[in-house]
Amino acid sequence: MPARGDMEEFRRSYSRLCKESGAEPQEAVLKQLHQLPRGRLDLATQSLTPDTCRALGKLLQKQTLLTELVLSDCMLSEEGATLLFQGLCANTVVQLLDLKGNNLRAAGAEALGKLLRQNQSIQSITLEWNNLGTWEDAFATFCGGLAANCTLRQLDLRNNQISHKGAEELALALKGNATLQQLDLRWNNIGLLGGRALVNCLPSNRTLWRLDLAGNNIPSDILRAVEQAMAHNQDRLTALRESQARTHVLSKEVRHLQEEKSKQFLDLMETIDKQQDEIARSSRASAARVGQLQEALDERQSIINALKAKLQMTEAALALSEQKVQDLGEQLVTAEQERQSLSQRQEKERRLEQQEAVERESKLLRDLSAANEKNLMLRNQMDELERKVKSQQEQLFLTRQELTNTSAELKIRAIQAEERLDMEKRRAKQSLEDLEKLHVKEVDHMTRHLEDSERAMQERVQRLEALRLSLEEELSRVKAAALNERGQAEEELIKARNQARLEESLHAHSNSTWLTWRRRCGCWHKQGMRLRVPACSRSRQWLRLRHEPASSVYRWRGSDDAWRTCSSYHE
Repeated sequence: MPARGDMEEFRRSYSRLCKESGAEPQEAVLKQLHQLPRGRLDLATQSLTPDTCRALGKLLQKQTLLTELVLSDCMLSEEGATLLFQGLCANTVVQLLDLKGNNLRAAGAEALGKLLRQNQSIQSITLEWNNLGTWEDAFATFCGGLAANCTLRQLDLRNNQISHKGAEELALALKGNATLQQLDLRWNNIGLLGGRALVNCLPSNRTLWRLDLAGNNIPSDILRAVEQAMAHNQDRLTALRESQARTHVLSKEVRHLQEEKSKQFLDLMETIDKQQDEIARSSRASAARVGQLQEALDERQSIINALKAKLQMTEAALALSEQKVQDLGEQLVTAEQERQSLSQRQEKERRLEQQEAVERESKLLRDLSAANEKNLMLRNQMDELERKVKSQQEQLFLTRQELTNTSAELKIRAIQAEERLDMEKRRAKQSLEDLEKLHVKEVDHMTRHLEDSERAMQERVQRLEALRLSLEEELSRVKAAALNERGQAEEELIKARNQARLEESLHAHSNSTWLTWRRRCGCWHKQGMRLRVPACSRSRQWLRLRHEPASSVYRWRGSDDAWRTCSSYHE
């Protein structure tokens, strides 16, 4: 029920608009506004002035309280009706409009056409006891608005002086309208031509399921055709509603399945995110481990580089020692050469002296004592020289021995250094191999873990894909079932149409009568009944046939006053 504050504001607005136009508000309208029940404004049998209609039209443009507006028998003038309909054009909440018995004419019909063209909320209009059909151009405008309307469901046009031309305009409007379901045209002047126009438009309209044409001087066959068309539309509407209900249920199931699928997908994404986090953590741990291993490898490499540097220094010292040994050897060779040259020189001198002694032996005999003394001196000198040679030889021997010892020590140190270097190399190589094996193991473990995770994720994705395919197949089966049901419904409609056409054709040929002659009783028979006397074989009207089969079928034709045999019928 509308709020009391809103209704007070509505009444005050009505009073203010009336005073602004220089007119007093009508007490009956104020009373109805005071007693407004559940969004229904009932001003039936109240004579509304143009000023009241203008105020109500302005109020109805923006109000959101009224859903039903009853203005029957209000004696609306052309101006008042136009002002009221202009306000309703912008209204978005009024659904029912009752304009019964207001004697609306040309201007009212044109305003109604504009209202139907612009309004998007009115679903039911009652226009009984008006004169909309008297002016053909205005009624054509009204029909044009009806054709453009997309919300109206029920229209009452009883007693509106609608002629066959107005019916033709209505037929054109019904061809373009796709929402009207009930149309009441009773007690007008539609006649045969208007009835035919309406019947011809009905195949194009699939929503109208009730059309009342009583009291319009329309032949019964046209009325039956209209009833059949309405029955077809009712069946179609029922099938459509059932299909919509099934579609709604199926859409709910599909939405439910989609929600479940989205939940499963979200769960899967959360699982994938967790696995990705675990993989990232394991990757970071592996990277840290690889970094540590790389640092240890770098340290070992630096140690190896230091050992290489020490080895190079040892090799340099060894080369220096070898150079010193080579220098000492050269000095030894030089001393030996000097000794040999000295001995040779002394030998030469001794030979010369001996020769001189032999030559001078005679001369030296006299000087024997002097020569002996000189010989002693020479012997002493020889001893000294021999001692010097011995001392030099001893020094050379000691030098050689020292050189040999030094070479042996250097060789031992070099061998030890090489052994240490080999050991360090083997250790470094072993540590590198261990690190590489550990790295390979860790990489293999991570690879297997990643492959297992990827395989599990692929299996889950395949299961989800299979679930999606099964859901799509189920949806396609449901759609196919709906299409089959729709096709069956259309086939039933086609069968019903064919049956109706067959009945119409049988009705059209109802002037022909089929009779069957039965020999066993000697009487003529209609289909489903036995003709009594005098309609029998012994009467003067129908002569008994001879040389005929046991049962035959004949049809009387009034055009040539003769009986015709139908050989295709056998009892």
